[in-house]
Amino acid sequence: MTSTGYVTFLVFATVLVLVPGPDFAVVVRNTLAGGRARGMWSTLGVVSAAVLQGVAAAAGLGALVLRVEPVFQAIRWAGIAYLVVLAAQSLRSAVRGDYAPLDGGRAGRGSAWAGWRQGFLSNITNPKVLVFYLAVLPQFLSPGAGIGLLIGYALSHAALGLIYLTGLTLLLSRARRLLARRAVRRGLDAATGVVLLAFGARLALERS
Repeated sequence: MTSTGYVTFLVFATVLVLVPGPDFAVVVRNTLAGGRARGMWSTLGVVSAAVLQGVAAAAGLGALVLRVEPVFQAIRWAGIAYLVVLAAQSLRSAVRGDYAPLDGGRAGRGSAWAGWRQGFLSNITNPKVLVFYLAVLPQFLSPGAGIGLLIGYALSHAALGLIYLTGLTLLLSRARRLLARRAVRRGLDAATGVVLLAFGARLALERS
């Protein structure tokens, strides 16, 4: 591994992390709904799934999933269905406009679990993440690179995601009282629902 190659990978990975996707929408939704703590749990769920997929790709399990078409398609469509469910929940909240008062920023056990679960499922069912680790990441490695190096690159990508989503969560939590006004919140829920539906539709229409 050369330092130039690693820096090039970090720049490329940073660009990908900054492009809004399902993980972004899920973290935003959880932060606005449950505050900083729930947003952070959602972030940790996303990063946990990214680490798991990176390690699985390095171990060869990811390649097996991609080769076994029924398994890959099952994961793909589970992800699409999950995005649609989250979109429906956001749109329903926008229509009802019935929001509980803001809490003190702490996440109870159930809230923390819900945040982590939604973040984890959002990432683990996104086939693009696995494809990135198996098809794109190796392009930055020299021939014969070992499994340890592949895991190191994958963890670097997960770390970038952690930094970005943590910053996003902290920023949203600071502006939460403004963003949680009923009219604003309904607009944000409606926008989030539409975005999640769009991501789901794009995944459904893309060829595997």
